[in-house]
Amino acid sequence: VYDPEIPVNIYELGLIYKIDVKKDGLVDITMTLTSPFCPVAGSLPKEVAARASEVEGVTKANVDLVFEPPWSMELMSEEAKLKLNLTGNFPA
Repeated sequence: VYDPEIPVNIYELGLIYKIDVKKDGLVDITMTLTSPFCPVAGSLPKEVAARASEVEGVTKANVDLVFEPPWSMELMSEEAKLKLNLTGNFPA
């Protein structure tokens, strides 16, 4: 799943905080957004749940949207930073 404004997937952006896979196929995903005022706040978690539900063995996917801890650029993978031409240290 990609952020519609950034050409990097949301996992590499650091928006996925936790993925908990249960034996019965239930998946709980904890995620955030780059900002609480993100224009896709209503649709992106639903898209994440829908895409996760398509994975073989997943019976249901729940997405919990949180804003604590707040997202920061430090959460991005090195690959995402390189793709976006971002280098150096970022303030938390």
